[in-house]
Amino acid sequence: MYALVDCNNFYASCERVFQPKFNGTPVAILSNNDGCVISRSSEAKAVGIPMGAPAFKLKELIKEKNVQVFSSNYALYGDLSNRVMTILSQFTPNVEIYSIDEAFLNFDGLSISDYHACGIQIKSRVQKWVGIPVCIGFAETKVLSKVANKIAKKFQDRTSGVYVIDSEEKRIKALRWTKIEDVWGIGYRTTKKAKLRNINTALDFIAPNNENWIKKEMGVIGLRLKYELEGKSVMDLEPIIEQKKSIAITRSFPKQIMEFDLLRERITTFASVCAEKLRKQKSCCHTIIVFLVVDKHSITTSKYYFNKAITLPYATNSTLTIANTAIDILRKIHQENKNIKFKKAGVIVTELIDENKKQFQLFEDENPKHLTLMQVMDRLNKKIGDTKVKLATQNLSLTWNMNQNHLSPKFTTNFKDILEIKCH
Repeated sequence: MYALVDCNNFYASCERVFQPKFNGTPVAILSNNDGCVISRSSEAKAVGIPMGAPAFKLKELIKEKNVQVFSSNYALYGDLSNRVMTILSQFTPNVEIYSIDEAFLNFDGLSISDYHACGIQIKSRVQKWVGIPVCIGFAETKVLSKVANKIAKKFQDRTSGVYVIDSEEKRIKALRWTKIEDVWGIGYRTTKKAKLRNINTALDFIAPNNENWIKKEMGVIGLRLKYELEGKSVMDLEPIIEQKKSIAITRSFPKQIMEFDLLRERITTFASVCAEKLRKQKSCCHTIIVFLVVDKHSITTSKYYFNKAITLPYATNSTLTIANTAIDILRKIHQENKNIKFKKAGVIVTELIDENKKQFQLFEDENPKHLTLMQVMDRLNKKIGDTKVKLATQNLSLTWNMNQNHLSPKFTTNFKDILEIKCH
């Protein structure tokens, strides 16, 4: 039996954990630079706050409906997510963290007589220990557990936030209720094509006469989806992959930038974070890519994306090497496009290898002193916090040059922001 545990309105719920005065009021979370709405509480949805809408277009509605707006506080959200996932691992060792607010659980081999009671116990423990509300769907397959979760979330009053598909009758009823566009793995284009064939629900999708069409349009993935909806488990939990295949740090600027020195500072910061992430996962990279993006509405030419890459003769995770290489790439791009203002930039490191498998070169290699220097930098930054030790080309007073006018405190990750409770 599988279960999908999904945190309700996760970012908004995280803000309410330490600010319960906002329970029952509309809450909206904004993206980087306070750009667009990326999360909403149920109350915000009810008053008409649309997902993905630019914040500046919603000023009047936000004021009229008294919507509480927050900048993205990813340090807080990530920490609370880790706490939720740790609790889930207490119920089964088989956990697949699907996203920051979702996880699949596999209970095969465990003796559980009442899955609904088990779900209530999980839900209660997460709520009590972390303060995040969750909904849980149980079923024989991963895709059906997604369907069960939607039912649990849609009808919380009747299901108590937990729904179990444990019979053929429940499965058929759930598939008949589920719209084709709400099926996990069915995208917008496939939905349009499916509806042209009168496939409007998940039950329509698994009809025998549609199997050839599914195979033609969606291939093996579509057939697996069909089998899962039929109750045949063909999708196991994905193994945890600790090491990423590439690392990218990208940000939009609060205002467009043309000056090389300002661009250099941002690129250096992005490259430094890439190097830190490489060292955390004990990797090295061979290739560094830098790209700059122009606001396509402000230029008349068709080209608005500029990028170049350099492949080093040796693998590295040194902040000095990666930052200097990124600056060299930036200089080449800037020389060719001196009169252009850029709205976004990024650094990508790729062709990663394990640092223990690094191949040393006979004639050209990195300064061996870099290794010791990076270890000292990482140790100091971990001890002091907020990346106090930086390169000289970085702005010492900031990490990200972003608009975060509605940022809440980092209640669990910054000692200065820990709540103070006065006892009488």
